[in-house]
Amino acid sequence: MSSGANGSRGPVLITGACGFVGRNLVRSLLADFGELWLVDDLSTGKHPDGWLPAMLPGASGSGERPRMYTAGSQTVRFFEADVISLLGPSIGVGASAAGDAIEWPKFAEAYHLASIVGGRKKIEEEPLVVGLDLAIDSVFFMWASKTGAIGRLLYASSSAAYPIDLQGEDGSVPLRESFIDIPGAKIGMPDLTYGWSKLTGEFLTHLLSQRDGVPACCVRPFSGYGEEQDTTYPVPAIAARAAAREDPLVVWGTGQQSRDFVHIDDCIAAMRLAIDRIEDGSGINIGSGKATTFLEVASTYARLAGYEPEVKGTGEGPVGVHARYADVETAREKLGWEPAISIDEGLGRVLAVQEERLRAAAGTA
Repeated sequence: MSSGANGSRGPVLITGACGFVGRNLVRSLLADFGELWLVDDLSTGKHPDGWLPAMLPGASGSGERPRMYTAGSQTVRFFEADVISLLGPSIGVGASAAGDAIEWPKFAEAYHLASIVGGRKKIEEEPLVVGLDLAIDSVFFMWASKTGAIGRLLYASSSAAYPIDLQGEDGSVPLRESFIDIPGAKIGMPDLTYGWSKLTGEFLTHLLSQRDGVPACCVRPFSGYGEEQDTTYPVPAIAARAAAREDPLVVWGTGQQSRDFVHIDDCIAAMRLAIDRIEDGSGINIGSGKATTFLEVASTYARLAGYEPEVKGTGEGPVGVHARYADVETAREKLGWEPAISIDEGLGRVLAVQEERLRAAAGTA
Protein backbone atom coordinates (compact mmCIF):
# COMPACT_ATOMS: atom_id res chain seq x y z
CA MET A 1 0.00 0.00 0.00
CA SER A 2 2.69 2.47 0.93
CA SER A 3 5.41 3.36 -1.53
CA GLY A 4 7.41 5.40 0.94
CA ALA A 5 7.05 7.29 4.18
CA ASN A 6 5.52 10.74 4.42
CA GLY A 7 4.27 11.46 1.02
CA SER A 8 5.77 9.77 -1.99
CA ARG A 9 2.25 9.34 -3.44
CA GLY A 10 -0.61 11.71 -4.06
CA PRO A 11 -2.67 13.78 -4.27
CA VAL A 12 -5.75 12.39 -2.49
CA LEU A 13 -9.25 13.85 -2.15
CA ILE A 14 -11.37 13.23 0.95
CA THR A 15 -14.90 14.62 1.18
CA GLY A 16 -16.39 14.73 4.66
CA ALA A 17 -12.80 14.79 5.86
CA CYS A 18 -13.37 16.50 9.19
CA GLY A 19 -15.85 14.04 10.68
CA PHE A 20 -15.02 11.08 12.90
CA VAL A 21 -14.18 8.68 10.06
CA GLY A 22 -12.54 11.38 7.95
CA ARG A 23 -10.10 12.50 10.64
CA ASN A 24 -8.97 8.95 11.27
CA LEU A 25 -8.59 8.37 7.54
CA VAL A 26 -6.49 11.53 7.19
CA ARG A 27 -4.17 10.30 9.95
CA SER A 28 -3.62 7.04 8.06
CA LEU A 29 -3.17 8.65 4.63
CA LEU A 30 -0.57 11.13 5.87
CA ALA A 31 1.82 8.21 6.30
CA ASP A 32 1.83 7.54 2.56
CA PHE A 33 0.70 10.61 0.62
CA GLY A 34 2.33 13.98 0.14
CA GLU A 35 -0.75 15.99 -0.78
CA LEU A 36 -4.26 15.77 0.68
CA TRP A 37 -7.28 17.83 -0.36
CA LEU A 38 -9.94 17.94 2.36
CA VAL A 39 -13.55 19.04 1.87
CA ASP A 40 -16.01 19.56 4.73
CA ASP A 41 -18.70 22.12 5.54
CA LEU A 42 -18.10 21.63 9.30
CA SER A 43 -21.80 21.07 9.94
CA THR A 44 -20.71 18.27 12.27
CA GLY A 45 -16.98 18.00 11.59
CA LYS A 46 -14.15 19.70 13.46
CA HIS A 47 -11.97 22.40 11.90
CA PRO A 48 -8.49 21.08 10.97
CA ASP A 49 -6.83 23.85 13.01
CA GLY A 50 -7.87 21.84 16.06
CA TRP A 51 -6.57 18.41 15.05
CA LEU A 52 -4.39 18.42 11.94
CA PRO A 53 -1.21 19.94 13.51
CA ALA A 54 -1.04 16.96 15.87
CA MET A 55 -0.98 14.65 12.83
CA LEU A 56 1.32 16.87 10.77
CA PRO A 57 3.86 18.24 13.29
CA GLY A 58 5.15 21.68 12.47
CA ALA A 59 2.20 22.61 10.27
CA SER A 60 0.04 25.66 10.95
CA GLY A 61 -2.86 26.84 8.84
CA SER A 62 -2.73 29.87 6.54
CA GLY A 63 -5.22 31.36 4.12
CA GLU A 64 -8.90 30.63 3.91
CA ARG A 65 -9.90 29.09 0.56
CA PRO A 66 -8.19 26.79 0.62
CA ARG A 67 -6.60 26.84 4.05
CA MET A 68 -3.11 25.45 3.61
CA TYR A 69 -1.07 23.33 6.00
CA THR A 70 2.53 22.51 5.05
CA ALA A 71 5.24 20.53 6.82
CA GLY A 72 8.35 19.41 4.94
CA SER A 73 7.27 17.87 1.64
CA GLN A 74 3.65 17.41 2.71
CA THR A 75 0.76 19.74 2.00
CA VAL A 76 -2.86 19.62 3.09
CA ARG A 77 -5.49 21.86 1.49
CA PHE A 78 -8.77 22.36 3.33
CA PHE A 79 -11.91 23.69 1.67
CA GLU A 80 -14.62 24.69 4.12
CA ALA A 81 -17.59 24.05 1.86
CA ASP A 82 -20.30 21.50 1.15
CA VAL A 83 -19.83 19.19 -1.83
CA ILE A 84 -22.71 20.68 -3.80
CA SER A 85 -21.52 24.29 -3.66
CA LEU A 86 -17.84 23.41 -4.13
CA LEU A 87 -18.04 20.86 -6.95
CA GLY A 88 -21.34 21.82 -8.54
CA PRO A 89 -20.30 25.03 -10.38
CA SER A 90 -17.64 23.23 -12.43
CA ILE A 91 -20.36 20.96 -13.87
CA GLY A 92 -23.02 23.65 -14.24
CA VAL A 93 -24.80 23.07 -10.93
CA GLY A 94 -25.24 26.25 -8.88
CA ALA A 95 -23.40 29.54 -9.19
CA SER A 96 -19.70 30.10 -8.59
CA ALA A 97 -18.40 33.21 -6.86
CA ALA A 98 -16.23 35.47 -9.02
CA GLY A 99 -12.58 34.39 -9.02
CA ASP A 100 -13.41 31.20 -7.12
CA ALA A 101 -12.54 28.69 -9.84
CA ILE A 102 -10.52 25.71 -8.64
CA GLU A 103 -7.97 23.87 -10.74
CA TRP A 104 -8.46 20.27 -9.72
CA PRO A 105 -5.47 17.94 -10.05
CA LYS A 106 -5.68 14.30 -11.04
CA PHE A 107 -6.25 12.52 -7.74
CA ALA A 108 -4.51 9.19 -7.20
CA GLU A 109 -7.30 8.25 -4.82
CA ALA A 110 -10.59 9.78 -3.68
CA TYR A 111 -12.63 8.86 -0.62
CA HIS A 112 -16.21 10.11 -0.77
CA LEU A 113 -17.38 10.17 2.86
CA ALA A 114 -19.52 13.33 2.83
CA SER A 115 -23.08 12.77 4.06
CA ILE A 116 -25.68 14.03 6.51
CA VAL A 117 -24.80 12.37 9.83
CA GLY A 118 -25.95 12.51 13.43
CA GLY A 119 -26.59 9.00 14.65
CA ARG A 120 -29.83 7.06 15.01
CA LYS A 121 -31.75 10.09 16.26
CA LYS A 122 -30.98 12.04 13.08
CA ILE A 123 -31.84 9.11 10.80
CA GLU A 124 -35.25 8.51 12.41
CA GLU A 125 -36.36 12.03 13.30
CA GLU A 126 -35.13 13.95 10.23
CA PRO A 127 -35.41 11.58 7.26
CA LEU A 128 -36.06 14.35 4.72
CA VAL A 129 -32.93 16.21 5.83
CA VAL A 130 -30.94 13.00 5.55
CA GLY A 131 -32.38 12.65 2.04
CA LEU A 132 -30.07 15.48 0.99
CA ASP A 133 -27.41 12.78 0.72
CA LEU A 134 -28.98 11.95 -2.64
CA ALA A 135 -28.07 15.42 -3.92
CA ILE A 136 -24.58 15.29 -2.41
CA ASP A 137 -23.80 11.98 -4.10
CA SER A 138 -25.36 12.98 -7.43
CA VAL A 139 -23.21 16.10 -7.68
CA PHE A 140 -20.06 14.28 -6.59
CA PHE A 141 -20.42 11.49 -9.14
CA MET A 142 -21.37 13.84 -11.97
CA TRP A 143 -18.29 15.92 -11.15
CA ALA A 144 -16.09 12.81 -11.04
CA SER A 145 -17.41 11.66 -14.41
CA LYS A 146 -17.18 15.00 -16.21
CA THR A 147 -13.79 16.08 -14.88
CA GLY A 148 -12.02 12.71 -14.96
CA ALA A 149 -10.20 13.88 -11.85
CA ILE A 150 -10.20 10.59 -9.94
CA GLY A 151 -7.77 7.69 -10.37
CA ARG A 152 -9.35 5.32 -7.83
CA LEU A 153 -12.50 5.80 -5.75
CA LEU A 154 -13.88 4.55 -2.45
CA TYR A 155 -17.52 5.30 -1.71
CA ALA A 156 -18.53 5.08 1.95
CA SER A 157 -21.82 3.22 1.94
CA SER A 158 -23.40 1.71 5.05
CA SER A 159 -24.88 -1.42 6.52
CA ALA A 160 -28.13 0.61 6.50
CA ALA A 161 -28.37 -0.28 2.80
CA TYR A 162 -29.32 -3.87 3.68
CA PRO A 163 -32.99 -4.99 3.69
CA ILE A 164 -34.54 -4.38 7.08
CA ASP A 165 -36.70 -7.52 6.83
CA LEU A 166 -33.50 -9.52 7.38
CA GLN A 167 -32.78 -7.69 10.65
CA GLY A 168 -35.92 -8.25 12.69
CA GLU A 169 -36.42 -9.93 16.04
CA ASP A 170 -37.51 -13.08 14.25
CA GLY A 171 -35.26 -14.36 11.50
CA SER A 172 -32.25 -12.02 11.55
CA VAL A 173 -29.29 -13.37 9.59
CA PRO A 174 -25.68 -12.37 8.92
CA LEU A 175 -25.86 -9.81 6.13
CA ARG A 176 -24.04 -10.95 3.00
CA GLU A 177 -22.92 -8.73 0.14
CA SER A 178 -25.06 -10.78 -2.26
CA PHE A 179 -28.20 -9.48 -0.53
CA ILE A 180 -27.63 -6.22 -2.42
CA ASP A 181 -27.51 -7.08 -6.11
CA ILE A 182 -26.32 -4.07 -8.10
CA PRO A 183 -26.95 -3.76 -11.03
CA GLY A 184 -29.43 -6.64 -10.79
CA ALA A 185 -32.95 -6.54 -9.42
CA LYS A 186 -32.36 -7.84 -5.91
CA ILE A 187 -32.97 -4.78 -3.73
CA GLY A 188 -34.94 -4.90 -0.47
CA MET A 189 -36.31 -2.09 1.71
CA PRO A 190 -33.28 -0.38 3.30
CA ASP A 191 -33.16 1.64 6.52
CA LEU A 192 -35.10 4.87 5.86
CA THR A 193 -33.71 7.63 3.61
CA TYR A 194 -30.18 7.02 4.86
CA GLY A 195 -30.30 3.49 3.49
CA TRP A 196 -31.93 4.61 0.23
CA SER A 197 -29.25 7.25 -0.34
CA LYS A 198 -26.49 4.71 0.25
CA LEU A 199 -28.06 2.27 -2.20
CA THR A 200 -28.20 5.04 -4.78
CA GLY A 201 -24.58 5.97 -4.08
CA GLU A 202 -23.57 2.36 -4.64
CA PHE A 203 -25.37 2.34 -7.99
CA LEU A 204 -23.59 5.54 -9.00
CA THR A 205 -20.28 3.97 -7.99
CA HIS A 206 -21.08 1.01 -10.22
CA LEU A 207 -21.89 3.33 -13.13
CA LEU A 208 -18.67 5.32 -12.70
CA SER A 209 -16.67 2.12 -12.68
CA GLN A 210 -18.39 0.44 -15.61
CA ARG A 211 -19.03 3.43 -17.88
CA ASP A 212 -16.06 5.66 -17.11
CA GLY A 213 -13.54 2.95 -16.30
CA VAL A 214 -12.68 4.34 -12.87
CA PRO A 215 -11.46 1.62 -10.46
CA ALA A 216 -13.93 1.92 -7.60
CA CYS A 217 -15.33 0.16 -4.56
CA CYS A 218 -18.04 0.59 -1.94
CA VAL A 219 -17.53 -0.24 1.73
CA ARG A 220 -20.39 -1.06 4.08
CA PRO A 221 -19.15 -0.38 7.61
CA PHE A 222 -21.29 -1.79 10.36
CA SER A 223 -21.22 -0.09 13.77
CA GLY A 224 -17.89 1.70 13.75
CA TYR A 225 -16.79 3.32 16.99
CA GLY A 226 -13.72 4.86 18.56
CA GLU A 227 -12.19 7.20 21.08
CA GLU A 228 -12.98 10.46 19.27
CA GLN A 229 -16.57 9.67 18.32
CA ASP A 230 -19.28 12.10 19.37
CA THR A 231 -21.61 11.11 22.21
CA THR A 232 -24.62 11.36 19.88
CA TYR A 233 -23.52 7.80 19.05
CA PRO A 234 -24.26 4.99 21.53
CA VAL A 235 -20.80 3.52 22.23
CA PRO A 236 -19.21 6.76 23.55
CA ALA A 237 -22.52 7.82 25.15
CA ILE A 238 -22.71 4.64 27.23
CA ALA A 239 -18.99 4.99 28.02
CA ALA A 240 -19.59 8.51 29.38
CA ARG A 241 -22.29 7.16 31.71
CA ALA A 242 -20.00 4.36 32.88
CA ALA A 243 -17.14 6.83 33.42
CA ALA A 244 -19.48 8.79 35.70
CA ARG A 245 -20.31 5.52 37.52
CA GLU A 246 -24.02 5.96 36.85
CA ASP A 247 -26.27 3.43 38.55
CA PRO A 248 -28.45 2.25 36.95
CA LEU A 249 -26.40 2.21 33.76
CA VAL A 250 -28.99 2.61 31.02
CA VAL A 251 -29.21 2.16 27.26
CA TRP A 252 -31.93 3.11 24.79
CA GLY A 253 -34.79 0.71 24.09
CA THR A 254 -34.78 -2.69 25.73
CA GLY A 255 -31.05 -2.99 25.20
CA GLN A 256 -31.59 -6.35 23.52
CA GLN A 257 -31.07 -4.82 20.08
CA SER A 258 -27.69 -5.85 18.72
CA ARG A 259 -25.05 -4.47 16.38
CA ASP A 260 -21.75 -5.52 14.87
CA PHE A 261 -19.17 -3.27 16.54
CA VAL A 262 -15.83 -2.63 14.84
CA HIS A 263 -13.15 -0.20 15.98
CA ILE A 264 -12.35 2.75 13.71
CA ASP A 265 -8.71 1.67 13.33
CA ASP A 266 -9.90 -1.62 11.85
CA CYS A 267 -12.39 0.22 9.63
CA ILE A 268 -9.67 2.45 8.18
CA ALA A 269 -7.37 -0.51 7.54
CA ALA A 270 -10.17 -2.28 5.65
CA MET A 271 -11.02 0.84 3.64
CA ARG A 272 -7.45 1.27 2.44
CA LEU A 273 -7.22 -2.37 1.44
CA ALA A 274 -10.53 -2.13 -0.41
CA ILE A 275 -9.54 0.88 -2.52
CA ASP A 276 -6.36 -0.94 -3.55
CA ARG A 277 -7.92 -4.31 -4.36
CA ILE A 278 -11.51 -3.80 -5.56
CA GLU A 279 -12.02 -2.10 -8.93
CA ASP A 280 -15.45 -3.13 -10.26
CA GLY A 281 -17.58 -0.81 -8.10
CA SER A 282 -18.84 -3.62 -5.88
CA GLY A 283 -19.51 -3.40 -2.15
CA ILE A 284 -17.84 -5.15 0.76
CA ASN A 285 -18.71 -5.45 4.44
CA ILE A 286 -16.56 -4.07 7.23
CA GLY A 287 -17.56 -5.83 10.43
CA SER A 288 -16.62 -8.43 12.99
CA GLY A 289 -19.33 -10.95 12.18
CA LYS A 290 -20.50 -10.88 15.81
CA ALA A 291 -23.78 -9.50 17.15
CA THR A 292 -23.40 -7.72 20.51
CA THR A 293 -26.37 -6.30 22.38
CA PHE A 294 -26.31 -2.83 23.90
CA LEU A 295 -26.86 -4.41 27.31
CA GLU A 296 -23.66 -6.40 26.71
CA VAL A 297 -21.84 -3.20 25.75
CA ALA A 298 -22.98 -1.52 28.96
CA SER A 299 -22.07 -4.58 31.06
CA THR A 300 -18.60 -4.65 29.50
CA TYR A 301 -18.10 -0.98 30.35
CA ALA A 302 -19.20 -1.60 33.95
CA ARG A 303 -16.73 -4.48 34.25
CA LEU A 304 -13.91 -2.42 32.76
CA ALA A 305 -14.78 0.51 35.04
CA GLY A 306 -14.71 -1.77 38.08
CA TYR A 307 -18.21 -1.31 39.43
CA GLU A 308 -21.48 -3.28 39.47
CA PRO A 309 -24.46 -1.12 38.50
CA GLU A 310 -27.89 -2.31 37.45
CA VAL A 311 -27.73 -2.47 33.65
CA LYS A 312 -31.05 -1.94 31.93
CA GLY A 313 -32.89 -0.44 28.98
CA THR A 314 -34.92 2.73 29.19
CA GLY A 315 -37.68 1.61 26.87
CA GLU A 316 -37.27 4.97 25.13
CA GLY A 317 -35.28 6.54 22.32
CA PRO A 318 -34.77 5.58 18.66
CA VAL A 319 -33.41 2.06 18.41
CA GLY A 320 -33.52 1.03 14.74
CA VAL A 321 -33.63 -2.59 13.64
CA HIS A 322 -33.40 -5.42 16.15
CA ALA A 323 -30.24 -7.17 14.93
CA ARG A 324 -27.66 -6.04 12.36
CA TYR A 325 -24.42 -7.96 11.88
CA ALA A 326 -22.14 -8.81 8.99
CA ASP A 327 -21.14 -11.87 7.08
CA VAL A 328 -17.39 -11.26 6.83
CA GLU A 329 -16.23 -14.03 4.52
CA THR A 330 -15.88 -11.73 1.50
CA ALA A 331 -13.57 -9.38 3.41
CA ARG A 332 -11.43 -12.33 4.44
CA GLU A 333 -11.27 -13.69 0.90
CA LYS A 334 -10.83 -10.45 -1.08
CA LEU A 335 -8.89 -8.33 1.38
CA GLY A 336 -7.28 -10.83 3.73
CA TRP A 337 -8.75 -8.66 6.47
CA GLU A 338 -10.42 -9.20 9.80
CA PRO A 339 -10.60 -6.97 12.87
CA ALA A 340 -7.45 -6.85 14.98
CA ILE A 341 -8.97 -5.00 17.96
CA SER A 342 -11.19 -6.99 20.32
CA ILE A 343 -14.33 -5.41 21.68
CA ASP A 344 -12.82 -5.42 25.20
CA GLU A 345 -9.76 -3.53 23.97
CA GLY A 346 -11.78 -1.11 21.85
CA LEU A 347 -14.36 -0.32 24.52
CA GLY A 348 -11.54 0.02 27.05
CA ARG A 349 -9.94 2.72 24.89
CA VAL A 350 -13.22 4.62 24.61
CA LEU A 351 -13.86 4.36 28.34
CA ALA A 352 -10.36 5.66 29.15
CA VAL A 353 -10.98 8.77 27.03
CA GLN A 354 -14.34 9.44 28.69
CA GLU A 355 -12.80 9.00 32.16
CA GLU A 356 -10.01 11.43 31.25
CA ARG A 357 -12.55 14.00 30.04
CA LEU A 358 -14.48 13.62 33.28
CA ARG A 359 -11.33 14.21 35.33
CA ALA A 360 -10.42 17.22 33.21
CA ALA A 361 -13.89 18.71 33.69
CA ALA A 362 -13.55 18.24 37.44
CA GLY A 363 -10.07 19.77 37.46
CA THR A 364 -8.40 16.59 38.71
CA ALA A 365 -6.55 15.55 35.52
